[in-house]
Amino acid sequence: MRAMPDAVDILVIGGGVNGAGIARDAAGRGYSVLLCEKGDLASATSSASTKLVHGGLRYLEYYEFRLVREALKERETLLRAAPHIIWPLRFVLPYHKGLRPRWMLRAGLFLYDHLGGRDILPPAEGFSLKTDPRGAPLKPMFETAFEYSDCWVEDSRLVVLNAVDARERGATILTQTRVRSVRRADNAFVVEIAAADGAAREVRARALVNAAGPWVDHVLRQVVRQNAAPRFQLRLVKGSHIIVDRLYEGDHAYIFQNADGRIIFSIPYERRFTLIGTTELPYEGDPAAVAADRAEISYLCAAAGEYFAMPVTPAMVRRTYSGVRPLHDDASSKDASAVTRDYVFDMDGSPPLLSVYGGKITTYRRLAEHALEKLGEAIGARGGAWTAQAHLPGGDIANADFDLFFAELAREFSWFEQAALRRLARAYGTRARKLLGDARSMADMGEDFGAGLTDREVDYLKREEFAMTADDILWRRTKLELHLPEAAKERLAARLSA
Repeated sequence: MRAMPDAVDILVIGGGVNGAGIARDAAGRGYSVLLCEKGDLASATSSASTKLVHGGLRYLEYYEFRLVREALKERETLLRAAPHIIWPLRFVLPYHKGLRPRWMLRAGLFLYDHLGGRDILPPAEGFSLKTDPRGAPLKPMFETAFEYSDCWVEDSRLVVLNAVDARERGATILTQTRVRSVRRADNAFVVEIAAADGAAREVRARALVNAAGPWVDHVLRQVVRQNAAPRFQLRLVKGSHIIVDRLYEGDHAYIFQNADGRIIFSIPYERRFTLIGTTELPYEGDPAAVAADRAEISYLCAAAGEYFAMPVTPAMVRRTYSGVRPLHDDASSKDASAVTRDYVFDMDGSPPLLSVYGGKITTYRRLAEHALEKLGEAIGARGGAWTAQAHLPGGDIANADFDLFFAELAREFSWFEQAALRRLARAYGTRARKLLGDARSMADMGEDFGAGLTDREVDYLKREEFAMTADDILWRRTKLELHLPEAAKERLAARLSA
């Protein structure tokens, strides 16, 4: 285990996608890096997304052309970097008479296809819902539709893999570690950090990155003790999702327009379920306490029920999850759904403190590159941009061909139940071989907690992916919480505590 450093070039506060992405990029350029996360990696906003790598089709209505173009270009960059946790997804957009006119949808999709370029993903097209099987789950009033391409992403695993790569490139990653105080001294930051058991120590840093997401202003006020008002305003927007039993067959998603001008997605999820989301509401409470309320659940059910022939009711909801998006409030709109998803940096003083406002999962890699450009100007540049051509851990799959990779893995480990092996391949990519190691039978995998989760995988997640608790494993490293009975979860918790 790498020794805890006394001094680093860059200390990152926050283990969400932006913090992990910045730590990875910085470590790859040769900076010494320490990342501190007060909980688990991706334990807040970054594991509560709609789990899409997408350009943001609806942002075209708000003339966010630069943001959409950057996001569209990033789709295929990320798809090549991590084809195990990111894959293409086709979206069906039923034409709803009385909402956006057909010409507007057609023009928007044409622009969406050409604004950022495509090498892998197929183009948009129209089709009849009357003759296509994808029309079967919908009400008869919907006769035609468009379909277009974006990508699915395992959001919390994206964060974890960035942190793993950062560590392998020399960074120190500390979870369950809170930054208590920050002060400037002798052209450096003196940062007091404390582990969960209360053990505290000081670390010096030449630069500080505040990537605390919804807590970015809290860090400035309560930790850094910054007296001046922040240059940028933070706007917290709550997004909630519901999970129901699978509503339709097929690997496609639906995007539904609503009379209030918003859209929601309906997406195949974890083989047995459908994910529906999201809401967008102003939020003023503690981001750690965010939860879906009855009104949001009813809203999502009603919005989906406008399209599906089978009613969608709150009684069907198996699970909900919510997150708080820390958006940059440019004061251009009072509507939470219209607030920009672009990002800005606030660079303060010397030594430099860089605070991140806004952003979205799709553009996290470019955000990290831009952050390193700013930091390089302040503390001296090292290396150049490198992440556009680099695989994330497990993503070095030949030609990004997951199906061929899995076929080879299935032949190699033919004794492993195929559905469970596919889950391992999706989660760990080529590193599934590292997890399976020298195992030659299920007996070699240790205790089976159900759904293919074994002692060997639990040990791998603890050793390689910073997992500490049952929730870390069952919700953020995997989604097996949806598949395991309560008794299995209790056995896993007991195993970890022992």
